[in-house]
Amino acid sequence: MQNHFIESNGLKQHYLEFYAGPDKPHLIMVHGITANAHAFDGVIHAGLLGQYNIYCPDLRGRGLSAKPAFAYSLQDHAMDILGLLDHLGIEEANIAGHSYGGLLSAYLCANYPDRIRKIVFIDSAAELNPNSGAMLAPVFERLSKVYDSYDAFIDSMKSAPQITFWDDFMESYYCADIQMRADGRVDTIPNLANMTSVALNVINQNWKSTFEKIMIPCVLINGTDDYNLDEPLLPRYKAKETVAIMKDCTLHSVKGNHQTMLYGAHARDIAHIISDFIQ
Repeated sequence: MQNHFIESNGLKQHYLEFYAGPDKPHLIMVHGITANAHAFDGVIHAGLLGQYNIYCPDLRGRGLSAKPAFAYSLQDHAMDILGLLDHLGIEEANIAGHSYGGLLSAYLCANYPDRIRKIVFIDSAAELNPNSGAMLAPVFERLSKVYDSYDAFIDSMKSAPQITFWDDFMESYYCADIQMRADGRVDTIPNLANMTSVALNVINQNWKSTFEKIMIPCVLINGTDDYNLDEPLLPRYKAKETVAIMKDCTLHSVKGNHQTMLYGAHARDIAHIISDFIQ
């Protein structure tokens, strides 16, 4: 794994590179709304490593990428990804997006269809659980807190309602989520104001119309376990509705919820589906 920084769309962007060789396919992996590039560590090490040249960007306001005060629209994010593709010399990308990353992939394909070859939607759909606002509240609540120490932060994440087991790759993800203060306390890198702006842009997008424009081959991988509130974040019936909107999309199911599906045995299942789909 290598860390890289580029200037893309007027700001510094960080991405992780897992290089496999000049003859291997390229795969861009785009994380969720408040996440970072390390969200896919579990999936990559569960079966993708060495198969693809993998590039995982930190979206603006997350991880090690720049944090502008404004400009968190889907178009802003899309231009960042297109800038990364231009930097890498990738004309037509295979892309895997988890949650918001899947929505951004759909937006890219609908508006820049010549740049996207195939899409893997990981628990991402035109519409989530009707209770998704309440279900995602704990994820956003962590953004407004200051924690006494790194250990206090990790303990808080371990006790989050959606974390049903702990995996070492979860810690690498959460480690990239925070910044140390001079007094030893920590807070998250993504802040509540910026991520709320991202969420409002998602709410204002017509996703049914966006997904209807996708003509390329896709798969949608649905995490079947409960996230919190005794429900999955993406119920199977909503996943089926999104698959039906697109011209060429296949639905797969894996164990694990919206977050835990990216780790452990569930990550191996996702890696296997991706390997079968992107050759």
